[in-house]
Amino acid sequence: MSTPQKNFEEELVKNPYYEKYAKKIHDLQKTSPEDFQSRVEDCQKKKAKPKFGPADERDFSSVTQPKEALRNLSKQHKTKVLSDVMKLDLIQDMSAEEISKIWETHFKDKDGISATIPVEVYKVIYERGAKFPVFVLPLPRGQGYEFFLCQIERDEVHFTSLINYQAHKENAPECLTIVHYTELEGKGIILMRGEFNKDVINAREALCLANQFQLYYGNTDEKRLKLLERLNCNPNDFKHMDLIAELECLSLETK
Repeated sequence: MSTPQKNFEEELVKNPYYEKYAKKIHDLQKTSPEDFQSRVEDCQKKKAKPKFGPADERDFSSVTQPKEALRNLSKQHKTKVLSDVMKLDLIQDMSAEEISKIWETHFKDKDGISATIPVEVYKVIYERGAKFPVFVLPLPRGQGYEFFLCQIERDEVHFTSLINYQAHKENAPECLTIVHYTELEGKGIILMRGEFNKDVINAREALCLANQFQLYYGNTDEKRLKLLERLNCNPNDFKHMDLIAELECLSLETK
């Protein structure tokens, strides 16, 4: 079995400049074999890197299989409750700050995203979600942007890639589902939990979509409010490039 070093040396011999540097290469092998080995490994690593962007850079989504359509009432969507996630009797005497720390610590090393939202902010989100139940958000992909459609259903937000929605409509497979648990509203907080499909988006991308969602639905910015209204009420006047411009401005503000 050939070794990486042997393969590397064979490639060197084939190089048109090999004769010019052959003596220096042999001298380095004799006087400093560790340095030579290190350079071999560096070259192999550089060769293994993809030409176009980092290895974890995702391509645009492709059309996938639709999700299974509901056939009877027994399969209808079940509302998710906080008691399925936390033991409420153990936290009832805790402060909002203590619960928030427990919530975010619990999900820190798990697949998904989480956050604590002030009740005042969530009231705005809920009211806008009822008024503007559908929106699209851009996500940086490679040298461009891919759009994802979000649909609000009471305390849940369902995301799918726009290309899959165009292909499958209401049966488009979800790539991110956000649930807002309202059971602790009396303590002034709403607990948020999001689960995503790792084959479509990663944690950083899921968080990007969630943050943009909150900026549009939970923020008082008039420009973003007009974009929500335009897509839901006057879709023919809606321009996707306006969303990209907003995202790029946000990126500049956070740098």
